[in-house]
Parts: sequence; structure tokens; C-alpha cells
Amino acid sequence: MSEPFAHGTEQHPPGAGKPRRQVGGDPDGPSALVKIVVAQGTFIAALMFYIGAIYTSTYYDYFNLHWGSMNLGFSQVALESLNLLNLDIMVAAGCVFLLVCVPWSRRPRRVTRIEAAAARWYPLFVVTGIVLLALWHEIQPYGWAGPLTIAVGLLMSQCRNAEGQRPQGFRRQAVPVFAAGVFLFWTVTNVAWQQGRQDAQTRAAAVTSWTGVLVLSTKPLSLPTDSVKEQKLSTDRLHPYRYSDLRLLAEHDGRYFVVTRDWDAQVDEIYVIRESEAIWIALTPGTRPRLVD
Repeated sequence: MSEPFAHGTEQHPPGAGKPRRQVGGDPDGPSALVKIVVAQGTFIAALMFYIGAIYTSTYYDYFNLHWGSMNLGFSQVALESLNLLNLDIMVAAGCVFLLVCVPWSRRPRRVTRIEAAAARWYPLFVVTGIVLLALWHEIQPYGWAGPLTIAVGLLMSQCRNAEGQRPQGFRRQAVPVFAAGVFLFWTVTNVAWQQGRQDAQTRAAAVTSWTGVLVLSTKPLSLPTDSVKEQKLSTDRLHPYRYSDLRLLAEHDGRYFVVTRDWDAQVDEIYVIRESEAIWIALTPGTRPRLVD
């Protein structure tokens, strides 16, 4: 006996005629672009915070202050990283940016002589960087040149050679790029540390030019009268005690870190004055050095 044969339209599996949905969304759509921007922005913000933290901690350590006691916010610490944006840093960052972009460019193009030479002579840069690391103490304050040179050499190793071939494989491609990132991170850390200490030394050398601080108090304050000018005003005033010849080191959250005009960062004290109803604080221009004609 033959099996019955179903006449009529052929039945298809459910959803056979529907277009398949792309897994993960459109890689070129607006949502993917937003994700990329958010990811890059998060990385940049984290990097700025790290650089700012290194710079801030080094800067205040010179004045025997712990930067954590300043209660600085995330944005304030991140903005401190902008102190590193000088001409030398921008030139070095531009060179590294070009070295990063050239090896990974996928557009068909001819191999230039510069790229072929970079792929051939990159070991020389790596060896030079190692020598600079061995001379770390002798080349200060340019010790960061050692890890930077090694990072540049490792990035140069990813350039195409004269035959147009690029390194392939985990050991020849991923490992050098990861190592270059580590050395660049080391370079940024050293630059932030050095810039923070240098800026602190420069500022400590001109205390009289800092912003002046005038303190009015309802009660006498324990300030050194030999270097701080104390003046007793009339008793009918709400704040009869007046102190001048102070300079402002830092201020945050109503706390004023003040020093005397003849202050030495290595041995002298820093006075913390909190603004309140009993203490009124005014800021004045600092004393500028006179120019000799």
C-alpha cells in the first residue's frame, strides 16, 4: 500500500522566509560607533586619571603632603594630567602615533623606503633603548628616553619589509605590540613623575610670588609671629586679629594650606587653616620680583 501524498502548497519550516537577524547588530551602524566612542573615552579618562594621580602625588610629596588628604575628585585629578602637555611631549606622542598607525594600515600601497628601513633596523633601536636603561642614573632627567626608544623599536618591527611582508603569528606580532605598550606605559609614568617634581621645585623657588593670604580671626592663632605679621585691631570688630605675609600653597574644600614668605619646603611647616564663622580669609596678589634696569 502506498503512503498518501499531500497535495497543495509545500510547507516550509517556521521562519524560513524571514531574514536572519545579525548577531551583535550592525558593525557599521550608529550603535557600534557609540560603543567604540564610549570605550575609547573610558580608556582616555582612565589614562588621564592615572597620569594625573602620578603627577599630583609627586607634586605634593615634594611639599611633604599626601595627595589623598586633599580630597580631590576624579575630574580634578584627571585634569592635572594636562600639565604634561608641553612641546617635547607632543612631538614624542606624534611620532609614536605615526608609528602605531603605519604598521597597521590595511590599505594597499607601496612599501616606502622609510618603512622598509624601519623593519630592517628596528633591532638597533631596541638595543639602544636597553643601553639607555643601563645608563639610567647617568642620563637623568631623561631616563624616560630608554623605555621610549625600546617601545619605538618594537613598533617599528611591525612595519612591512621591502617585499611587502608583515610579521605574522603570536610571537612576532602580538608579543612585540604588548611589550611596546608596557614600555610606553613606563615612559608615561616616568614623565609624569619627573614633571610633577620639576613643577614643584620651580614653584618652591618663588614663594613670594604665590597668592597672598590675609586671615582675620576672632581669637589669636598659633602662627609664627617672627615671620607672620600679626595685627591687633579694635575690639569692637568681629574679627580683631589680623594676620598677613602668608602665601597660599593649595586650597580645597574650605581648607587653606598656607606658608610663610621665607618658607623652605624641606624643613618648614605648612599651616592648615579652615574657613569658618570665626576665621575669615581673603586672597591677595603675591609679591612680584622687581626687574633690575
